[in-house]
Amino acid sequence: MKFGYVRVSSSHQSESIQKQHKALIAAGCDANRCYSDMISRTNGQRLGLDTTLSLMNTGDTLVVTRLDRLGRNLQEIVTSIADLSIRNINLQVLDPAFDTSHPEDKVVLRVMESLAQWEKNLFRQQTKRGVERARSEGRVAGPKPKLSPDQINEAQRALASGESVSEVARRLGVARSTLYRALEKVSTGRKRPSH
Repeated sequence: MKFGYVRVSSSHQSESIQKQHKALIAAGCDANRCYSDMISRTNGQRLGLDTTLSLMNTGDTLVVTRLDRLGRNLQEIVTSIADLSIRNINLQVLDPAFDTSHPEDKVVLRVMESLAQWEKNLFRQQTKRGVERARSEGRVAGPKPKLSPDQINEAQRALASGESVSEVARRLGVARSTLYRALEKVSTGRKRPSH
């Protein structure tokens, strides 16, 4: 059984939705088995695709007009295709023609999976190199400390003079746990001050 899936990125593309629906019906999909999503950069939910997949069984075929309808990047597309493959659901793309029920197109799928894995590994390597470069330049990856060295010194003096952790944290505008962590970093091994 053939199911159709349509995806557009904005409400201004209603013409594109209709055009995709017509193409899916011409490819043998029943109009009642065509589902759609409107996905923007901020909204990545694919409820239409999720609904479509929940109705499909082994041997069914998901039909899309173009491969990029399955995702916004190569990784997302390949993940969607891999999920279909695990469930033994075929994928038919209309432009360019591609159908995973044909053995020769399964080879193309394997190449795409390899490219997606390569892209993922490349991203990891670039991230690792970026972190190493930042460390070598004395920069630490992650969020900036909430307390400056001067504020930590001020907090140590205030605590030594008898102020409570709650009072000092309130004055510095941070949570007590943040103050504790900052103090522990500069004085490893010392016990936490009392409340």
